[in-house]
Amino acid sequence: MHYINRPEYTNKIRPFIGKQIIKVIVGQRRVGKSYLLYQLMDTIKAENPLANILYINRELEEFIYLRTHMDLMEYLKDKLPENSQNYLFIDEIQEIESFQLALRSLLAENNCDIFCTGSNAKILSGELATYLSGRYIEFTIHSLSYAEFLEFHHLANSSESLMKYLTFGGMPYLANIGLEENLPFEYLRNVYSTILLKDVVSRENIRNVSFLENLVMYLADNVGNLFSAANISRFLKSQHVDISPQLTINYLKALSNAFFIYKVVRSEVGGLKIFEIGEKYYFEDIGLRNAIRGFNRMTDMQKLLENAVFLHLIERG
Repeated sequence: MHYINRPEYTNKIRPFIGKQIIKVIVGQRRVGKSYLLYQLMDTIKAENPLANILYINRELEEFIYLRTHMDLMEYLKDKLPENSQNYLFIDEIQEIESFQLALRSLLAENNCDIFCTGSNAKILSGELATYLSGRYIEFTIHSLSYAEFLEFHHLANSSESLMKYLTFGGMPYLANIGLEENLPFEYLRNVYSTILLKDVVSRENIRNVSFLENLVMYLADNVGNLFSAANISRFLKSQHVDISPQLTINYLKALSNAFFIYKVVRSEVGGLKIFEIGEKYYFEDIGLRNAIRGFNRMTDMQKLLENAVFLHLIERG
């Protein structure tokens, strides 16, 4: 399979290959988690041609029947021979009900090296922390950095290239689509719909979808501005719409759980006190923000640059 390596991530994970600890790769949908698994599998094959590598993607038709941890264990029972070096890769593991029970059992058997990906922070962190505390390590994958964007699209570093990055963002698959004006945004709008419906509305049992969509639009229009759920609630009440601050907070958490947005809390210079109000929100991918809200160079440039700086800092962190 053809892909472009992302060594910044493989180099972080590589020291843990062969160690008795579950490697959990998390991040927003379509940021390249599956292709990172492919890179890791190829790394293992190159170093150990006799390795027994199993790859499961619950979203593929051939694995759709693996609905529970019992289905998974039944599938694996004769595929992990004791005398082999076994490596198990499971993509989008949160699609398997009670997956943590299967992972705990597999880890106890000590018969395979386990790698998995997921697109929901709430499910993964909660279940894994409960059942596998201290026995897993988490790696967060982001959309392409500016340097990766240049490599993926075969561009030189220039003002024009930076403008393309600030316009279309860093979703890796855009390298296969190209950066013609309409095609990237058509793809990005489809990605946004999938994230919103599958990873937020369905996963978090969201009822007021209309408010959720308006909240996303508001966040897109106010990147980097101070945000208060109480202020949103007061404004809506002035418009005769009864939305509580707590509901707004819950919906923001749901968007954050899908790695769609990130919250940055405000603190004093000394870092000793967190203010009760006044956080900021940034998007995982600038292109998705632009696909939602549109892009105006005159009014949006400062917002997009601030979002890009935030992404650069968390990628380096």
